[in-house]
Amino acid sequence: MTRRVVVALLAPVAWSPPGIDPADWRHALAEDVVDLLATLQEVETAVAVTPADRSLADAVVWPGTPVVEVPAPTVDAVLAALDGYDQAAVIAADAPDLPGLTVGKLLRPLTTRPVAVAPAEGTGPGLLGLAARLPAPAWLPAVDLDTALPTAIRAAAPRPADLAVTAAWRRVRGPADFATLDPAVEGWEATRALLATGHLSV
Repeated sequence: MTRRVVVALLAPVAWSPPGIDPADWRHALAEDVVDLLATLQEVETAVAVTPADRSLADAVVWPGTPVVEVPAPTVDAVLAALDGYDQAAVIAADAPDLPGLTVGKLLRPLTTRPVAVAPAEGTGPGLLGLAARLPAPAWLPAVDLDTALPTAIRAAAPRPADLAVTAAWRRVRGPADFATLDPAVEGWEATRALLATGHLSV
């Protein structure tokens, strides 16, 4: 049986809504992503952080959820730190309304491809997440979810077909992304509650 893990990478957040403390905003986003991952079926979940952010991870994980400490908040660092899994997906922790189906679509191509990526919709470059068979292929470059592009990863692959590009989803990294949050969508309770305390709405 294939052992899969989905890891929320709690990297620094560069933007927060006006009037909202950046640390509180980062905490709410992370809590919502971790809560979503914890409900997924047929996968294990984990959280990855640098040692400096261990307290954030401890504050948002569910009991028993592994916390992986990495030297840098990059996908390759997370993949290298995992042990005992056949497949892994690393997800950005600033997508509070991420549907579980989108995570499933990211993992699905690994039956025939060594790597898959989900682009980030909205502001700027970057990925929502990356999934890979483990151990990760030697050709996979260093991947920063904030700056990586599918085209650059595909260019590093021995064959273009080695990389699958799956459904995109938004990360909340600026005002334009923030405006796309849909109050009618279920979930993202921590982010929603924080916005209410700051008298902000979407």
